[in-house]
Amino acid sequence: MKLNELRDNPGATKKRKRVGRGPGSGMGKTGGRGIKGQKSRSGVAIKGFEGGQMPLYQRLPKRGFNKPNRKKFAVVNLGLIQKFIDAKKLDAKGEITEDTLVASGLVRRKLDGVRILAKGDFSAKVTLNVTGASKSAIEAVEKAGGSLNVTTAAAAE
Repeated sequence: MKLNELRDNPGATKKRKRVGRGPGSGMGKTGGRGIKGQKSRSGVAIKGFEGGQMPLYQRLPKRGFNKPNRKKFAVVNLGLIQKFIDAKKLDAKGEITEDTLVASGLVRRKLDGVRILAKGDFSAKVTLNVTGASKSAIEAVEKAGGSLNVTTAAAAE
């Protein structure tokens, strides 16, 4: 076989349909768009339109609810706090508040408060003052010999 003998398999490629190229093509004049009307014009997109029938996206029921005034907490895991204490970015001697967490770079911004979760290993004896904490996080801190004080959300505002 030579380079000039290379061919695609028969039926592998099809010629492109060239619309609006004279009556002999079978797709001349109106180019398969029929006569007049919105869809015969250019620049038409009737995406969700179902011919006057109520479209599917309007027939389906609405679901769910987004509370407009919900509280958004900055979430911190105990394992990360331990990592920052080990790296001397947080002082385990003094009490750790939300402001010290922000200052250390562990939390970017407080939002509606900081909430502590129990993921990771925790062994430092510290006093934590935050807006929220999971039960398992409180247990983990007390097991390590520290204390975790949860202030109410009203006091944080």
